[in-house]
Order: sequence, then C-alpha cells, then structure tokens
Amino acid sequence: MSERGMQELALLLLTALANAPRHGYAIAQEVKAITDGRVVPRTGALYGALDRLLADGLIRVEREEVVDGRARRTFALTPAGRDRLAAEAERMAATASEARRRLGIGGAVKPT
Repeated sequence: MSERGMQELALLLLTALANAPRHGYAIAQEVKAITDGRVVPRTGALYGALDRLLADGLIRVEREEVVDGRARRTFALTPAGRDRLAAEAERMAATASEARRRLGIGGAVKPT
C-alpha cells in the first residue's frame, strides 16, 4: 500500500468505531480509554476529523436524533473504513516489529 500512514486521531477514531457505532461524546471517551488518557480529543478536532473521515467514505452517519434539544449523530465504520483500519494496523505492526528487531528486544537477535 503506497498510502501515507494515517494521522493518530483518525486512526484512534476508526479504532473507537471498530466494534460499535458511537456518537461524538462516546467516541471521545473511547479514544481516552484506548490511549489510557494520553489522548483526549478537543471538540473541534474531534468533529473536524469525523467530517474528514465522512468525506473520505471511511465512516457514515448511522442515525441522527435530537437529545435534550441538541442534534446527535451516531457514526459507524463503512466497509472501506474497516479495510483501511485493518491495513493501517498491519502497517503499524510491521513497523513495530522491525523496531523491536533492531533494538534486540522481544526475543529478536540484536544486529551487530
């Protein structure tokens, strides 16, 4: 795959949606949980990234509703989003494996 690696927030949003559709606040909470609190997306960054993922066809709006007088959209992965997330996970795993090999950790033989 010749595509550039994804931005971290986009990768985290797709990961947050991998097992269930979620609305914006739930996605933000899931990202926080996935990263052990290291990443807490700001509202503007979250919805900007969601809009880009929508435009790229990687996620879709599953439903829209009004809750407490406010519009709430629930997002879900598309098949293209699932494929892109899987490809990105493979790319990252290969990079991490090579880093471990070069560092001589995880049972790998340290190069001389």
